[in-house]
Amino acid sequence: MSSSRLGLRLAVCLLNISEARRKYIVENIAKAALLEKNGQKHAEVSVLNIFSDQEYNRSVITIAASVAELGNSILAACLEAFQSIDMEVQEGIHPCLGAVDLIPIYPLSGVGVEECGAVARSLAENLVQCVPGCSVFLFGEADLPEKRTLVQRRKQLGWFTRRDFGALKPDLGVAPARRCGLTGIGASPYVMNCNVTIDSQDLALGKKIASAIRGSNVNGLKGVQTMAFPHEGKIEIACNVESFEDQEVTETSEGSQYMAYSILGDHFYYLSPHYIEAQVKKLASDQGIGITGRALIGFTPQECKNCAEYAIKEGIGEFWKIRRGIFM
Repeated sequence: MSSSRLGLRLAVCLLNISEARRKYIVENIAKAALLEKNGQKHAEVSVLNIFSDQEYNRSVITIAASVAELGNSILAACLEAFQSIDMEVQEGIHPCLGAVDLIPIYPLSGVGVEECGAVARSLAENLVQCVPGCSVFLFGEADLPEKRTLVQRRKQLGWFTRRDFGALKPDLGVAPARRCGLTGIGASPYVMNCNVTIDSQDLALGKKIASAIRGSNVNGLKGVQTMAFPHEGKIEIACNVESFEDQEVTETSEGSQYMAYSILGDHFYYLSPHYIEAQVKKLASDQGIGITGRALIGFTPQECKNCAEYAIKEGIGEFWKIRRGIFM
């Protein structure tokens, strides 16, 4: 049964928090997203997935909901996170600036990206009012009128290279407090996270491969943003895979290179995780090394929509506990 037949207009947040080593804290944050202020469960909210990486000390909590409920649900999770995570003592190899580092909101069904941007802006305003010391930068459809991308904002703020809170200038809130740090909030078409691990400890080589497939570079992969990190004794190529609208894709794609989906009659495309893996494998092979695996952090856009519809239809708030037995 589709979400339109269910009467639901669905959106999702991939909440990035700077904690993975204390499982109970991560799960408490996820569970907070499911409760209203009176302690009752939200009827139209489900936590679809929790992905935690202890070496990165970073977790991604996938919160799906009707667009009317999503902002309040994310706010509840953030309030719990800011009480539990202290950026003054946080350690991890993944770049981050905030205890709640990133709040991207994506449309799933019956909702446009502009409406998700309005939800993101309202959430940002509520967050800085509710959390002393919280400060926010905006991106995508929440960043009006410029609509600067997440990558543009991160470069402007030095997200990739520093943890100097004092020099940061937020869009909303006071100068970042050292405990809270700086939180990014925005909206865009769905961005998938896909990581490929190469069988090497050579970070320079990993960065070379990451650069070769980065969409902003010549002959790079369209819509793919990349970084390379040491990870569990190997090098991981971490990819953010953006959805985009492009009429030429159906004419220029080769095989199953691109995947497609539609929302409100708009057609979106993104690169297949299998294709990304194959390109990394080829580049690594050219250097005489192999790959050891690929990890999809959560879902493809279609999988996320299907899981959200099922979980909300069945009233399963803690869907992350059972998802592998149903869809995977």
